[in-house]
This record gives sequence, structure tokens and C-alpha cells, in this order.
Amino acid sequence: MAIGNAVQRGNFVYIYNEKGVQTGSASAGNGPNDGLKGYTSSTVNIRRGNFIYSHHYHPIGFQKS
Repeated sequence: MAIGNAVQRGNFVYIYNEKGVQTGSASAGNGPNDGLKGYTSSTVNIRRGNFIYSHHYHPIGFQKS
């Protein structure tokens, strides 16, 4: 199932599938420019410090790259 939504709440990003069921979460960092930068049906991009981390959807869960 694909990513349906990604929402930042405080210092965490929560990832939901197309049915609205939470399938994962990730740290959003705590810097002024940190946090959720965008998502597609297969990837969530989160900035922490000077880096942008991409979390890719995989049938058995999320993989950070």
C-alpha cells in the first residue's frame, strides 16, 4: 500500500497509508529549518540539520536512505 499522508506534529513526522492507518513515524529534528519537506506515494523527505533524509515505502515497512 502506498503513502497516503504525512503529517508533522511537534518533533515527529507521522506517516499514514491510503486508508489512513499510521504505518510509521520519524524524527523531524528540532532546528528552525528542520521537519517534513514533502512526500509522494512512495517517499517521505525530512530535513534534519544540513541533511534531507528520504524514507522510502517498502511492502514490509519503511527504509531510510
